Amino acid sequence: MAINFKTEADALSEELVERRRDLHQHPETAFEEVRTAGIVAEELTRLGMEVQTGVGKTGVVGILEGDTDGPTVLVRADMDALPIEEENAVAYRSQVAGKMHACGHDAHTSIGLGVAKLLSKRQGELRGRVKFVFQPAEEIAGGALAMIEDGVLDTPRPDVSLGLHVWNSLPLGQVGLASGPIMAGSNSFEITISGSGGHGASPHETRDPIMCAAQMISALQTIVSRNTDPLEGAVVSVTQVHAGSADNVIPQTATLRGTTRAFRPEVQTLIKERMQVIVESTAAAMGCTATLAYRDQTVPVINDDEVTQRVRGALRPLLSEAQILTDERTMGAEDMGYLMDDIPGLFMFVGSANHERDLDYGHHHPRFDIDEDVLPFGVALLSQAVAAYVLDDET
Repeated sequence: MAINFKTEADALSEELVERRRDLHQHPETAFEEVRTAGIVAEELTRLGMEVQTGVGKTGVVGILEGDTDGPTVLVRADMDALPIEEENAVAYRSQVAGKMHACGHDAHTSIGLGVAKLLSKRQGELRGRVKFVFQPAEEIAGGALAMIEDGVLDTPRPDVSLGLHVWNSLPLGQVGLASGPIMAGSNSFEITISGSGGHGASPHETRDPIMCAAQMISALQTIVSRNTDPLEGAVVSVTQVHAGSADNVIPQTATLRGTTRAFRPEVQTLIKERMQVIVESTAAAMGCTATLAYRDQTVPVINDDEVTQRVRGALRPLLSEAQILTDERTMGAEDMGYLMDDIPGLFMFVGSANHERDLDYGHHHPRFDIDEDVLPFGVALLSQAVAAYVLDDET
């Protein structure tokens, strides 16, 4: 492909950094992204797009219509922050107590608007259209579904979906472009165990829910070690245990909470089914009763092989083979999976860490920050990927 967006993206560097820092100073958590959505809507309108606000409560959609018919490409960026107190001592640190852009969504929003600006300059050359989707509430796995319920995948329905995530697991300059499952589907669970409490000195007169919980925690680990294919990725993690209020009292109830992860929907189903059996049978064996509340949060993010190969080819002007990682995956979850569930797509990991500058803290850490050179790099990558579908090769 003759087109190369690197120079154009680099020219936006100052603007991208300024916008990202402004958003970083004013973080808004799930479904509260009013200020951010306003900035996005104003910019997309200024670029001449048809803009719809209030999609999925606080989401924004902008459509860049080309002059000739062609495919519809969805470009997604998330906008929400996390309920974390920032610990970075930088001039652009969060000005909102207890809230922080600790995952890079401020960068995603800035990159998305950068792509919109570059492509709008070529509107007369576009065949088809680009549907820019700025999504709320990714961190609580609710924004994508809310936008879908409000029709974000309708009129026009996308033919392909594209997105990226700045990624502090990789150094600046490296890009994860793997086919197949790259992020796990996520589910949460709560198990309530009911027993018969009593004096700690007379455990034989009780049905101890704590002992039942201990047996249950061990048994749940066999789902991954004995029920799932060793070649399939899966996680069952009990992350909370709540029971009791006194040293000499065996309580009536105990509660377990946690998360499960899997790269394939069928493995998610298997985990859920096995959990139900283990919870009921373990409780019965210990003379207790138990209920399992299981919440589906996200589906796996699965990159379409054909889309991945096409985008890899389109990115050759920007990336050497050494920069492309074809096996980058994580058990982390992303509700981008819902936007890609029945629409072929690609979600890229774009390295944003700089170890020499101490910009390598993990996502969701109170000292998370990125090397801002990833901003024009991300704009160039995503613009190039979209261009593979809506700009003629000779452009």
